[in-house]
Amino acid sequence: RGSLGEANLELILSNILPPQAYAMQYRFKDGEIVDAVVKIKNNLLPVDAKFSLENYRRIIAETNGEKKKELEHVFKNDLKKRIDETAKYIRPNEGTLDFAFMFIPAEGIYYDLLINEVGAIKVDTGGLIDYAFKEKKVIIVSPTTFAAYLQTVLQGLRALQIEESAKEIRQRVEELGKHIVNYDTYMQKLGNNLGTTVNAYNTAYKELNKIDKDVVKITAGEKKIEVLSIEKPRSIKE
Repeated sequence: RGSLGEANLELILSNILPPQAYAMQYRFKDGEIVDAVVKIKNNLLPVDAKFSLENYRRIIAETNGEKKKELEHVFKNDLKKRIDETAKYIRPNEGTLDFAFMFIPAEGIYYDLLINEVGAIKVDTGGLIDYAFKEKKVIIVSPTTFAAYLQTVLQGLRALQIEESAKEIRQRVEELGKHIVNYDTYMQKLGNNLGTTVNAYNTAYKELNKIDKDVVKITAGEKKIEVLSIEKPRSIKE
């Protein structure tokens, strides 16, 4: 069932992704197997290709009007079942993204699904696209649109990663700013303490200078002590 779709899907994946970026016939914990998963970072994007063209071909081959109408209903129900089956592979608890791709191997059917009519038989498929996406989180893709949809997903996830990186950078900058403020505060305190120390030092030498003058008066000699004056450290903001 769906062997043509699976073969086409594998061919497309092999053409657009490296071997380590996808896996065919991926088995979940309960034994269910999805045709393929695309590995995106730590997540898996399930892709189901079990779409059968058999009912479609039967409709095309049928000439009886009543029988054709019955087959049309069967075909529409088959589409809905494939959507429901694809939705079963959406398992975030097992590492999948919260949506899946349903691969249709025939471009004609895919296009007709978009306009709600399939082929010359005009099967009314109205609502199935919305049902798939809005209710089941299943995105229907074709051979030509698969790569475009996949690229969109990859770019979207990359943008989210960049946003998360930007958040981290902003957080680091904020932390750096706090550290700089703390550094400035402590340097101001250090400067004030050093200023107090220097004032005491210079005052002490002034007293020493007075003592020296007294010695000069007594000995009638020359001044012997050179007073070393230290400048008070300037404010950091100066």
